Amino acid sequence: MTESRTTGYQGTVAVLGLGYVGLPLVGLCIEAGYRVVGFDVDQSKVSSLLSSRSYVDDVADPHIKEWLNRGFTPSHDPEDLHLADIFIICVPTPLAPAGGPDLTAVEAAAREIEEAINLRSASRASNPLVILESTTYPGTTEEVVRPIFEKGGRDAGREFFLAFSPERIDPGNTEWTIANTPKLVGGVTAACGDSAETFYRSLGLTVVRTKGTKEAEMAKLLENTYRHVNIALVNELWRLSHELGIDVWDVIAAAETKPYGFQAFRPGPGVGGHCIPIDPNYLSHRVRSELGQTFRMIELAQEINSTMPDYVVSRTQEMLNESGKSLRGSSVVVLGVTYKPGISDMRESPAIPVLMGLMRRGAQVDFFDPYVEEIVLGDVTLRRVCDPDVSVEHADCVVLIQAHHELQALVDSIESSRILDTRGMKRETV
Repeated sequence: MTESRTTGYQGTVAVLGLGYVGLPLVGLCIEAGYRVVGFDVDQSKVSSLLSSRSYVDDVADPHIKEWLNRGFTPSHDPEDLHLADIFIICVPTPLAPAGGPDLTAVEAAAREIEEAINLRSASRASNPLVILESTTYPGTTEEVVRPIFEKGGRDAGREFFLAFSPERIDPGNTEWTIANTPKLVGGVTAACGDSAETFYRSLGLTVVRTKGTKEAEMAKLLENTYRHVNIALVNELWRLSHELGIDVWDVIAAAETKPYGFQAFRPGPGVGGHCIPIDPNYLSHRVRSELGQTFRMIELAQEINSTMPDYVVSRTQEMLNESGKSLRGSSVVVLGVTYKPGISDMRESPAIPVLMGLMRRGAQVDFFDPYVEEIVLGDVTLRRVCDPDVSVEHADCVVLIQAHHELQALVDSIESSRILDTRGMKRETV
């Protein structure tokens, strides 16, 4: 761990939600000299942390042990929250059936904080600061979270401070981490924004202020929608290039030599993780529900990206047909099943629908991923093959879903006619 940025006890921070966003934030607060209470309703996560075991790729076990030695308190008891001066909500916001975010966890966290504030000693000098980091639609902080705290007569900006600061976590990214990525901050009042800015600056972060919470909420959705739309563009380009007999990977490599006006995005078997496949839908849902309009770019991107796993299955069947084989009964090895390279995270991974699609069509499916030992697909549990070289050698077809660098030599050893490379990983000579 790095040396603390500041010295001495500064207060207590409560981080609610100890997942891929909340847990790295715990470490950042501890390094800045804060006491930290980590709250999660999942008792298994709390037990794991109390045993110095991490379940997040970007946090190692020794880090947890050091945090515990420095006063980190993992807890699933909401009564521990009353010790805090600063409360940060990092809980999940999955898609609700109607298409917007399911705010159940956000509302529950806010109510727990409100109760904790009631238990705080009246002699506490500082007013509590509450920050929502969970990704959501524009208006959530003002319309959903703020009323929970003001129902008892508290005034935002005077008796408590409330702000929105979207998480910007990219799991597995060692260049841009929570410690050096600029932090957006929008307060429900100027005083609220000032309080949140002061806190994040105390962590050594660069802070960028927005006019308010809605602007910060919208900015987060813009970041992910930008990627969603551009990935859809190159995914459709990949499909059309295949029909036209054009190497899309060569096209992209050529285009990105332009030093201005172009940023390269690359096709794939679909989009994964929490952000890209889910977050843009919050904005689309908000536009639909509030304005009665459609956000056509988002909905078209969703249509294209969501059909990519089926496209991969169809291309696999096409490859086998070209060699005189049927998908039904053929042995297919899938390489790489996580949603991005270099991590074990499988949230919304396109590998899941690809595997299920292959199995539904009768293929005999195996998989190998250096980061994943088994996958549960309904009633079926697939365990990774012990010897990927042997499995690949005897397979009728290989499908590369994720480009882990550990797979490079194996991918290069496979004849081009036997592998569907959805990531452009196989090195070809010109």
